[in-house]
Amino acid sequence: MADRETLAAIAEFGQEIRKSRFLAQVAPVIDVDAAMAFIEQCSIADAGHNCWAYRIGSDYRFNDDGEPSGTAGRPILAAIEGQGLDGVVAIVSRWFGGIKLGAGGLMRAYGGSAAECLRNAPRIVLLDRVELRVHCEFAAMPILLAHLQDHEAKADEPDFDAEGAILLIHVPEARRERFESYVADVTRGRARVEPVLDA
Repeated sequence: MADRETLAAIAEFGQEIRKSRFLAQVAPVIDVDAAMAFIEQCSIADAGHNCWAYRIGSDYRFNDDGEPSGTAGRPILAAIEGQGLDGVVAIVSRWFGGIKLGAGGLMRAYGGSAAECLRNAPRIVLLDRVELRVHCEFAAMPILLAHLQDHEAKADEPDFDAEGAILLIHVPEARRERFESYVADVTRGRARVEPVLDA
């Protein structure tokens, strides 16, 4: 199976097609909230249309923003999927230049602008991650959090109960065993580590 990729950074690409100006902006995102925030931030008030799409795992959505149905958002999504990308949002803004492009022309313009922008953007391989719940004593929490980077792991905001801290840790599948061993060493086997199963 080919490695999934996402973008390493925000990128943009502009072009003029039959006097209409198109500006594509793309970004890596980890969830729908981040995608919608990027769309809101990058929508340009004086553009006639700000059409967009995102793909995050099995979640995807697209919007034609007033262009004829199926001529903008869906081709942008197709550009993301066609390049095998995940965790990506793309918005293409258009300033109408007075010449109608027709449905096929719009699809090529929106999809092509997004595709070219994505082609030029730097990429990174997405690591398959697992989510682990680590229940540890208060004293162990800062030590565990301080060394997450050594395991390419990330943590959500900690939660607390009477026994200590509850950490949700996202760790690459390939590093899971090593991370669990590290937790056992640091806490002398007193921390509980269990996978978080999807409901």
